[in-house]
This record gives sequence, C-alpha cells and structure tokens, in this order.
Amino acid sequence: MKKQRLLLASGGIILVASLFFFGRTVPFKTGGDKVQLVQSPSARSIDFKDLLAKAKEKLNQSQKKQLLFIEEENNASQSKQGQIKSFHQLADFWKDSAKVFEPYAYYLAEAAKLENSEKSLTFAAHLFLDNLMAESDFAMANWLAGNAKVLFDKALQINKDNDSSKIGLAACYILGNISGNPMEGILPVKEIIQRNPDNLYAQLILGLGGKKSGQYDKAIEHFNYILQRQPKNLEVSLHLAECYDLKGDKVNAVKLYEIVKQAIPNKEAKTELQNRINQLKN
Repeated sequence: MKKQRLLLASGGIILVASLFFFGRTVPFKTGGDKVQLVQSPSARSIDFKDLLAKAKEKLNQSQKKQLLFIEEENNASQSKQGQIKSFHQLADFWKDSAKVFEPYAYYLAEAAKLENSEKSLTFAAHLFLDNLMAESDFAMANWLAGNAKVLFDKALQINKDNDSSKIGLAACYILGNISGNPMEGILPVKEIIQRNPDNLYAQLILGLGGKKSGQYDKAIEHFNYILQRQPKNLEVSLHLAECYDLKGDKVNAVKLYEIVKQAIPNKEAKTELQNRINQLKN
C-alpha cells in the first residue's frame, strides 16, 4: 500500500516533467492533442485504426479536406517511391498541421520500412522509444514498444553490430510489456555494459528497467553511475529522486527533487515538484 501511495503521489511529476525531459517530437497544443483511448485494466493491445479514428475526430473541416486529399493520393500510389512520398506527406500532416504524435510516428515508420535504410529505420524507432520512456499507460506502452521493435529488428538486419539499436530493442522488452520474459531485454544490455561500462544509454535503460520492476537499489546504482559522468542530467536526476522516494529515502529524494526544481524552467513541473517536496517534509 505504501508503494502504491508513493506511485500515485509522484506520478504527477513524471506526467508533467516528461514533456520537458523527453521532449516529444510533436509539440502538442495546450489541452492535449495526444490521442487518449479509454482502456480497461485488462486491455493489452491498441489498434492503430482506433487511434487514427480518435485523432480524426479532433480535426477541423480544413484539416479534414487536406487529409482526405493526401489519403486519396496515397491510395492511388502504385510505385514504391510514390508510397514513400505519400507516407511522408501523411506524417508531415499529423506532425505539423494536426500535431498528433501517434499517426505521425506510424506513417513515418511505414515510410521507413519501404525505404529500408538503417538511418530511417532507427530514426522512426527512436521516436516510438522516446515516447515509450514517458508513457505510463500499459496498452499504449505496448503499442509504442511493438512498433519500435519491428523497426529495430529491421535496422539490425542491416547492421547487426549497432549497439544503440540493440539497446533500443532491449528497451522495448524491458519497458514495453511485449514479453513475459524481461530477461530478453536485460541480458543484451548487460553484455554491452560489460564491454563498455560508459555506454550511458545502456545504463539508463537498465536503470529504467530496475525502477519499473521495483528493484530500486539496482536502478539507483545505474542512475548514480550516469550522474557521476553527467552531473547536470536532469532526466536521470528525476528518475533517481523517484527511486529514493519509492524506497522511502526521503532525505535523498528531497535533495534531488530540489536540484531538479531549481534547474527546470517549466512552472507546472516546478509546482508538482514542490508539492512532492512538501509532502515528504511533512
């Protein structure tokens, strides 16, 4: 029960601060244009058709006409290059005009699959992964991870020695609820760290995995390793603060929350952090 209370208390911090730390590629408007689906606790999958339908409900008439034109052009495209062009047009529409992340990432991924270059595949994969790191909904995390996994798999077929892609693929297993065996993700990352302990991306993923699984001491070890080398890394400082918070170490949690609060410009995040600091001090 104590752990659950702490999760609820600190959850608002991550939800607010994630926009600052993780920096979504699509700048959502105030009020939120991120697609929200009502999911039952037992829900385990999301269909892109449902996401797209929900996203289209938010469009104005001018946007609907613009989108219909692009979709018709996409349906009429017969050549591979024509489809790639149409998918990029759809991605640009959802990014620049509608400002909704999920269709943007999906269509960019479809273009990347047809282009089949390591650069385009990994770029699209990391879009999904970056949002996965800030996602708390089980079903949405699963959808993001599933899409990222397909792209990382294809990228590794082109370059099997890319450690960044190996770590990204592992993160899908560790953070994305796509397997009942999280060791599928953990072991490859541990192998990379054994070869190169200063691979801070690998350290971050293992830290996030430890935090998610409740292994706070292990997570703290990984996050501290990063901060020793990147003392101004506020994203990691916040994750470390939450790990201390969740294991009941109020002193270290407050210390780190204070550091993050002083460094970030986002007023809403500052307020959430101060609220949590006050709770811990009282």
